[in-house]
Amino acid sequence: MKKLIKNLIIKLFRAFGIQLIKKSRFDLLSDFSSVWYNRHNQRRQEHLATLNLDIFGKTVLEVGAGIGDHTTFWLDRKGDILITEARKENLGLLRSRFPEQKIQFLDLDDAENIVLDRKFDIVYCYGLLYHLKNPEKAIEFMSNHCLSMLLLETCVSFGDAEQINRTKEDDNPTQAYSGIGCRPTRIWVFNQLKKYFEHIYVPLTQPAHPEFPLDWTKESKSYLSRAVFIASKEIIHNELLVSYLPKKQFVDINDYHKEKKSQNLRYFDFLGKIL
Repeated sequence: MKKLIKNLIIKLFRAFGIQLIKKSRFDLLSDFSSVWYNRHNQRRQEHLATLNLDIFGKTVLEVGAGIGDHTTFWLDRKGDILITEARKENLGLLRSRFPEQKIQFLDLDDAENIVLDRKFDIVYCYGLLYHLKNPEKAIEFMSNHCLSMLLLETCVSFGDAEQINRTKEDDNPTQAYSGIGCRPTRIWVFNQLKKYFEHIYVPLTQPAHPEFPLDWTKESKSYLSRAVFIASKEIIHNELLVSYLPKKQFVDINDYHKEKKSQNLRYFDFLGKIL
């Protein structure tokens, strides 16, 4: 029946002189391989590697893998990884790129109907949450299949109110599978994570990229603004992480220490003046 409907649609378009062409693997690669896209991926992976997290040799659930641009980060760290993706064309390319890896369909906007028979040390969700129309259900699903940490990077909106801010997205392999995404505020993401994980952290640093704001007291001029979160089932002792939403973040942790030292000096100078 589906094939019949598909053929009828093709014939209808042809009647108006329109030829439908199946998206090739070359086209898919071009969508995911722009200079901007590669630069963005590199900065995110660099940043994750600096956080000194316990991520070597773990079982990993990668959600929204796209065509696998982040997958090798985990393979090179000896991870036992399940690669998941919703788009059929992306899954085909993933299987050709990683023929020895476990790969399967997974649509986090249909989380209530997904069945996975195992849990993973790490759930890796970089660049997917804001492409979902049901982000809370996705967070609940990821928590249910996580033994230790959820590593989450997403586009966010500025603001102090808890808002999801759903939005329509383009029909593009790099965009929302359902056509509807979201741009939640940081506080929304933080508080949703708190519902399903015992400990929520935010890095003091951000990836060195224009889409990752350093000052959350004033809106960024960038088209998109992004943030990183670490949700954990256990306490993480790590000087690079804080358990609140910082108003300011840094590209280099040394800049944070310099500012902290400067603030301490100003405080003691103030005390000296009033004593």
